Amino acid sequence: MRMPRRPAGLLAAVLLTLTVTWASGVPAGAADPTPGVTDLVKDIDQILSASNLAVARSGVVVRSAETGEQLYAQDTGKIFLPASNAKLLTSAAAVDTLGLDYRFTTSVLSSGRRVGSTLAGDLYLKGTGDPTMLATDYDALAAKVAGSGVKLVAGRLVADDTWFDDVRLGTDWAWDDEPYYYAAQISALTASPDTDYDAGSVIVSVAPGDAAGAPAKVTTTPETDYLKIENRATTGAETDVLVNRLHGTNKVVITGTVAEEYDEWVTVDDPTGYSASLFRKALAKHGVRVLGTTGRGATPAAATSVAQKESMPLSELLVPFMKLSNNMHAEILTKAMGRKVSGKGTWDAGLAVTLGFAAKNGVKAVRLRDGSGLSRLDGVTPGDLAAYLIAMRSKPWYKTWYDALPIAGNADRLTGGTLRSRMAGTPAAGNVHAKTGSLTSVTGLSGYVTSADGEPLVFSILTNNYLSGSPKTTVEDAIAVRLARFKRDTPVDATVQLRTATPEGADADLECSWLKPVQC
Repeated sequence: MRMPRRPAGLLAAVLLTLTVTWASGVPAGAADPTPGVTDLVKDIDQILSASNLAVARSGVVVRSAETGEQLYAQDTGKIFLPASNAKLLTSAAAVDTLGLDYRFTTSVLSSGRRVGSTLAGDLYLKGTGDPTMLATDYDALAAKVAGSGVKLVAGRLVADDTWFDDVRLGTDWAWDDEPYYYAAQISALTASPDTDYDAGSVIVSVAPGDAAGAPAKVTTTPETDYLKIENRATTGAETDVLVNRLHGTNKVVITGTVAEEYDEWVTVDDPTGYSASLFRKALAKHGVRVLGTTGRGATPAAATSVAQKESMPLSELLVPFMKLSNNMHAEILTKAMGRKVSGKGTWDAGLAVTLGFAAKNGVKAVRLRDGSGLSRLDGVTPGDLAAYLIAMRSKPWYKTWYDALPIAGNADRLTGGTLRSRMAGTPAAGNVHAKTGSLTSVTGLSGYVTSADGEPLVFSILTNNYLSGSPKTTVEDAIAVRLARFKRDTPVDATVQLRTATPEGADADLECSWLKPVQC
């Protein structure tokens, strides 16, 4: 998936009204279906006859969450690219394996003797993958070091990222996605620029200068010299800016014109080095001088603790992870599972945990190459996802996980998430809890909905290889709204008005959380 550039600006809600006319038909092989089920099958068949699906593949399944009864099925056993629907597997496996109370820790430890205010040895910064670490958190750790009485470190500052392996990018990820925050490098030591916790990224802000033609003003959040900025942008009548980190480097080249401030989330090359640079700068700010260089290595077993920062528990991290479909959280949790279960913080070890959990909970045919769904070699069937969603309802942690899913039509960003501007003003609003997923020519929506009869249903809709006209609203939303109106004994009205608000300038082919600074 290639991240498009978007000029900054205020978001405006555009009301899109789609009219879906329902047809009628009888499900093949059905034994005395109720009028409502017969009508439902006809209507979903009609929705899936949309012209933009003529060359595409769509797999759809609807089941009763309580009885398992299958109400609708099309290609339910075929493998589809799931995109971010893969996070359904990763997130639940992480909760089951790590626990809702799981916290990441970032520690500062020392080796050598203390002689007054001097540490006659090395100072270690050890991470376990915390994606919520901000520059202010590294500053707080540095303040604790200074508060312990250390003013001089005679040795080195050593960054310990050995909790995970040193494979930074997922298998099959596209090289030209590397500068964009949704494909950031994974490390046991990392930092985020914001409380979306976009680990491994820096916000580069480009603002107009003092006059037309003047150089643009460039700042970063957090302030850092780890990125080397080459500013070629100028002040102009419109904002058309490209912020590009050159492949394999931390050199960021900015070109174009800017009329109003524009923000771009840019990944760093080597988050370990970046995190160490933030911490070293913070130490200096708090009066702690490190004589040695910044190195890397494992913390000695005999090292003593100086300071520690714990993350929020996984129960809370699930919210930005799932609501905003954060790829890096998925990958970090994958490696964290591998570390806990097998002592190896690798993709292979973590994916084995996810696949094992999935196999025990209804998933029979699946291939995972990462935790987020960014790989185009991931594959799962809609039927297995539906079975998996049913199985999750029996878990002791189900409610917390269910509440972390995006909720249709809820305008609050950390409640509605990637569904906040979809299905507004319909029976699905506030009702559908589901995971979205998007790659170029791939879209998916899988989750839960309560029918008009009060019956809990699960559904999975996966579409691959469409060429134009995203099926998000015309297919996914239309089916979800139809399910919210479903009654077993009563056909629905002949026409349904589907209302959905779309941010101005948003690309309907992409998941809205991937379109910073345009937010869903």
